[in-house]
Amino acid sequence: MTPEALITYKPEDDERVEIQKGLAGIAKISYLKELDEKERSRVLQKTDVVLAKSFSSEEFRYEEISELLKTTLIQLIFAGADNVPFGRLPEPITVASNPGAFSEPLAEHVLAMALTLAKSLVPKHRMLEKGDFDEIGLNTYLKGGVCGIVGLGGNGRAVAKNMRALGMKIYAVDVSEDPGVEVDFFGSPQEDLPQVLSASDVLVLTVPLTRKTRGMIDRKALQTMKKDAILINVARGPVIDQEALYNHLSKNPQFRAGIDTWWEEPGSHGAFRLQYPFFDLPNIIGSPHNADMVPGMMPEATRQAVENINTHLRGEKILGTLNRQDYLG
Repeated sequence: MTPEALITYKPEDDERVEIQKGLAGIAKISYLKELDEKERSRVLQKTDVVLAKSFSSEEFRYEEISELLKTTLIQLIFAGADNVPFGRLPEPITVASNPGAFSEPLAEHVLAMALTLAKSLVPKHRMLEKGDFDEIGLNTYLKGGVCGIVGLGGNGRAVAKNMRALGMKIYAVDVSEDPGVEVDFFGSPQEDLPQVLSASDVLVLTVPLTRKTRGMIDRKALQTMKKDAILINVARGPVIDQEALYNHLSKNPQFRAGIDTWWEEPGSHGAFRLQYPFFDLPNIIGSPHNADMVPGMMPEATRQAVENINTHLRGEKILGTLNRQDYLG
């Protein structure tokens, strides 16, 4: 019997091409946004695999999870799974992220942020606007320094390659046993994070948001870092304690931060909000959670996710399987 695949969001035309090309003849494809209420219930009950962007409540009515009677896999387009209501999903359903699908543009964005902060481009530009030509102030030289990476999945490995090409040493921590890329130091978050924090000239966060990583960069962690370090977050906002970061930036003007992922964003909270006036500070730059959004990436990420679905339907081991216990509690 032909398995049924359900797409929870409305894909763009080029993404839809990848879905049709990857699943045609393998599974019957339905698009949730195109179904009326009667069809919706019928299709949900027959669905074997689900393809979702992030399985947020905007894509899927969580009260309908009980209708996923046959579902064995929820495959995400994105790497982050913090929107998935793991506590409501039946145990037989596997959830898989899409690791590394957006890694190269994200790593390039990290490099841009690191260099912008190291070379003080934004404050120097603002000084020039005011007619202040300060050619004496020194920039930070990253070559020969240490780039610490917290989370060495697909994104972290791509960051490591770029930073090593810049001439930096790579110190990393991850829950895996194999870094998968050339590093100068590799350890576990539980035991070796302080060493990476204290050694890093640039610290990049690429971990998923789980119960273990939420708030891991707190006041103590920030105080462990160098006074003139650069912190870049392309993971999730709540990995950093918001109050601790604001206070640290305020009290340590040599410390700098580049933030792409925020604590309250329109997609998850309905609006972009901050509890503290970060943009009154001269030592922070930000981007609107778009580090990995470049032309052509969504179709490619869709192709990779669909390939994982095919692997699952063949009964083979898939990539990106998530441990639901990491997201509960």
